[in-house]
Amino acid sequence: MKVSRRNFLWLSGAVVAGSLAAKLGCAPEEPVVEPDPDEPTPEPSIEDDFRLEFASTVSNVCSFCGVGCGVLCYVEDGKIVSVEGDPDHPVSEGALCSKGAAMFQKYYEYDEKGNAIVSPQRVTEVLYRAPGASDWEVKDWDWAIQEIARRIKDTRDADFKETNDAGQTVNRCESLAWIGSAKCNNEENYLYRKFVAAMGIVNNDHCARL
Repeated sequence: MKVSRRNFLWLSGAVVAGSLAAKLGCAPEEPVVEPDPDEPTPEPSIEDDFRLEFASTVSNVCSFCGVGCGVLCYVEDGKIVSVEGDPDHPVSEGALCSKGAAMFQKYYEYDEKGNAIVSPQRVTEVLYRAPGASDWEVKDWDWAIQEIARRIKDTRDADFKETNDAGQTVNRCESLAWIGSAKCNNEENYLYRKFVAAMGIVNNDHCARL
């Protein structure tokens, strides 16, 4: 079928006009089908919920920022199989942003067969690289906690200032910094702030200042 330039423009205008008429409510109304009271009510389809049939539900808080949205983690055999918003949470009421909705991909990725596997990029051990070294060493948590505590104390003892240049009492250590955590509740952050003040750390910030 050969379409001339004039016919093409006419057909294009007719399609646009028809689409606008339909969006403005000019399309004919579809007949309303009344349900038969004698027919039994069909059972709702639960195909999408089969994957959660044997999973236990664990309430948690999103780990991305400091808003504190509630999430429901569905766990089966110690493995998260799905994540969704918690409709009973007072902060988010079941809503999640794009990051929270994709929280499942924070821990897992899919292999070639479509199976969810733990991401190989997720760090699950304490890794330490000595000064000047090129390789990482695997350490245990007891060593890491003691090492962190020792370095904090050594730094504070070396750089703690009781007075400033004007002779005023300041009791501070300017060579240490503290970053708060968005995954902690108010009581935990209160204790952290008290600890920071007792250490004399003045460089204090938070990862999710809203």
